[in-house]
Amino acid sequence: MRSAAVTSTPHAVDPARAKQKRRAWWLKQLHTWHWISAAVSLIGMLLFSVTGITLNHAADIPTKPVVARTQAVLPEPLLAELQATAKRAVDDGAAAAMPDAAAAWFAETLDVRVAGQAVEWSADEVYVSLPRPGGDAWINVDLATGTVERETTDRGVISYLNDLHKGRHAGFAWSVFLDVFAVACLLFSLTGLWLLHLHSKGRRLTWPLVGFGMLVPVVVAIIFIH
Repeated sequence: MRSAAVTSTPHAVDPARAKQKRRAWWLKQLHTWHWISAAVSLIGMLLFSVTGITLNHAADIPTKPVVARTQAVLPEPLLAELQATAKRAVDDGAAAAMPDAAAAWFAETLDVRVAGQAVEWSADEVYVSLPRPGGDAWINVDLATGTVERETTDRGVISYLNDLHKGRHAGFAWSVFLDVFAVACLLFSLTGLWLLHLHSKGRRLTWPLVGFGMLVPVVVAIIFIH
């Protein structure tokens, strides 16, 4: 007796089901990266939103700078080293760094960090500008007498936050943070835009609102900015 051959046919792929699976996969990925980028950039967005308002109304926010001045006398050995360094810098017409011993004395005596800062040398004095977020500072050394003058200006918390918003004199670490924050915000915006696309079929106002949000700044810039 001859047995009947058993043949199997592959199951047909349902295009609608496959499309639904792809959509579900993308939704999962987009929601994951959307909340991750939101968590990373949330505090930064709050800070930059607030400082965006304070910067826009900077002229209306009163500030009272607090200026402090300090004087000290540089020890003789350090003064002699500065005099020699200043002479070489002036004669060679080249930049020179603050000697390590003098930089350590400034840090300990005047609480001023001059290591790695640009120094202006002349035959009579040494000047170091020390700008910082929310204020300024400088030190000046009289090479004839060794008298050191230090001045600091503090413009308050709002000025400090405004300068952080602009990245003004905030240093390398803050610059790296701004780059990371910008990438996180970009990822947050792009995943949000893609999620809007995936949900737009059931939300008819999605693209009109997106278009309105894009149109408003364009119209304001064209009509009111000259």
